[in-house]
Amino acid sequence: MHQGDFDGVKGVHHITCVDASSQWQVQACVEGISEAYLLPVLELVIGQFPFEIEGFHSDNGSEYINDQVAMLLEKLRIEFTKSPPRHSNDNALAESKNGAVVRKHLGYTHIPQQFAEQVNAFCANHLNPYVNFHRPCFFPETITDAKGKERKRYRYEDMKTPYEKLKSLPSACQYLKLGITVEHLDALASRISDTEAALALNHARSTLFQSISATSRKQA
Repeated sequence: MHQGDFDGVKGVHHITCVDASSQWQVQACVEGISEAYLLPVLELVIGQFPFEIEGFHSDNGSEYINDQVAMLLEKLRIEFTKSPPRHSNDNALAESKNGAVVRKHLGYTHIPQQFAEQVNAFCANHLNPYVNFHRPCFFPETITDAKGKERKRYRYEDMKTPYEKLKSLPSACQYLKLGITVEHLDALASRISDTEAALALNHARSTLFQSISATSRKQA
């Protein structure tokens, strides 16, 4: 998702990666849409998931469909699949996070591509921890009627943070990366309250945009 161009200055592109089972989300951004920018950020994103990644699904963008990305995923033994043509809802979960998380917290204001590293630091240190440990998500229950038609039911009692959902999955511990334990993640989740995490996120976001604005004025 693009943050927009302004007066000929290119904006950052957001990369939204979401686990289909737990809705664990890792947000990052790149200076431009090409494998040269994407590869180091993709490694950064994969490294932020606490569990092993077995499959990677993307749209048909050339930044994903290329030999360099294929080699990276093969090295990590990650299966790679892509959306079929003309199936715009194939990545519906990631698209919903673009609106509910990215636009909500980073808005529509132009962010020049030179600030991609600062935005990535904000995401890694504040946005991603908040989203995964402190922001509840709906997890739908699929109901099948007598005619075989399926519909989704969203119940408040089924709301969980991505971390709570991850812990509730059968044998969740066996999928964690080497050196990461439930006790370690519990400590991260309980380090501060949900309210304190939201306040810290808002303060960090204000600091980020003030820094971007001040630097942009000096360069104008």
